[in-house]
Amino acid sequence: MYSEKLKKENDFQWYIDPVGEMNVRVVIYADKQLVKEMDEKVYEQAANVSKLPGIVKASYAMPDAHWGYGFPIGGVAAFDAEKGGVISAGGVGFDIACGVRSLVTGLSTEDIEGVKEQLADKLAHHIPAGLGSTGKLHLSRNEIEKMLQGGSRWAVEKGYGTKEDLLHTEEGGQMSGAKPGYVSEKAKNRQQDQVGTLGSGNHYLEVQKVTDIYNKNIAAAFGLEVNDIVVSIHCGSRGLGHQIGTDYLPQMARGAGASGIRLPERELACAPITSELGKRYFGAMNCGVNCAVANRQVLTSLTREVFGKLLPKAELKLLYDVSHNTCKVEEHSVGGRKRRLYVHRKGATRAFAPGEASLPEDLKAVGQPVLIGGTMGTASYILAGTKEGMELAFGSCCHGAGRVMSRTKAKRRWYGENVVKVLAGKGILIRGASMPGVAEEAPGAYKDVTAVVNVTHKARLANKVARLEPMICVKG
Repeated sequence: MYSEKLKKENDFQWYIDPVGEMNVRVVIYADKQLVKEMDEKVYEQAANVSKLPGIVKASYAMPDAHWGYGFPIGGVAAFDAEKGGVISAGGVGFDIACGVRSLVTGLSTEDIEGVKEQLADKLAHHIPAGLGSTGKLHLSRNEIEKMLQGGSRWAVEKGYGTKEDLLHTEEGGQMSGAKPGYVSEKAKNRQQDQVGTLGSGNHYLEVQKVTDIYNKNIAAAFGLEVNDIVVSIHCGSRGLGHQIGTDYLPQMARGAGASGIRLPERELACAPITSELGKRYFGAMNCGVNCAVANRQVLTSLTREVFGKLLPKAELKLLYDVSHNTCKVEEHSVGGRKRRLYVHRKGATRAFAPGEASLPEDLKAVGQPVLIGGTMGTASYILAGTKEGMELAFGSCCHGAGRVMSRTKAKRRWYGENVVKVLAGKGILIRGASMPGVAEEAPGAYKDVTAVVNVTHKARLANKVARLEPMICVKG
């Protein structure tokens, strides 16, 4: 058992030294309690990732890490193409570029209290949500291709938002290297009616209030004060992203042996970065990233429509949009020199430091906003990237609370109607597409997000900036 080999670096960092086929160590960011709560599979999966060819420095697990498909959710790993590195569909996941975007509204809690019920109803009516949900947009095959190539830029050109939105979206709202020709017809067909939809699972649109500010200077740069209203949207690439994973994972599993790769487990299916299969997956995955940011951009426009009619003085300015299921080509310092790496973040958020060239000019001095979702009954957090984090984990940190209970177990333990009632008693209005879906996402099914964020802050992966509590949550 790998947990028996776990050693303590400090109060917030643990490691497993390489043994057997491991190429690098495993590094886990957690405190003693979070380590105790982690399933043995987290250690096993993180160790298996360390066995893949071309991995650099370490296989990382964030404080919210839990068992996933191949890679642990909350896992980070970087691979060097020049050293025989691989790209893994399991290291990205099925919900490609699932992520969060947060909008500052210019409103206070007093502004929405009188229209809270009405706002919740109108958002639920206007925002398509739920399993298999479809929206008003029906994309022709030509438009699908343009969306996969253009991402948020395509959406803005279609009238869903402004150019200012693009400045505060990771990669400027358009991931380069997208190759629609590498995306299957089945994947494209699944997406033609799903742009501008939340989907199901842990995806949501929340109206939140800022309850605490931890860093006044950074909060001011982000436009945040106590009592402010923020809107956060959490969703991904819907059916298209899932189909890309479904299409490529078996191909990678079948082709691994021929490429000289011994997979510790089949779910770690991967291909050499420089191989034809690796290039095709990377091109298709970048389409999934563009699909996800286009989806969130259209949802932003729909949200602005609701606020504009009910609360016309609302601004809904985009703070930032960042994904947490990606593989991205980035330059990082390793052993004193810059190396071009393929950084996999699965259930982990990019958290770039102040001064990074990719950040918008108005945020460069304070660092990238890092958007951490909690549960519909607890807090969410906004953090900022740190210089230390760039060295500690390739500029990465946690992405949320992290599940402690499967969806099946959650549905056995809670009834959706009761969850809605309890949260309403706390002033949180839930609008769910299905009550079983609400039960799956009961707050008790997750870790303590505050504990996760505190470790992230104390480990210096990212700085705490603000705490937010939900007031309205639209769920799939």
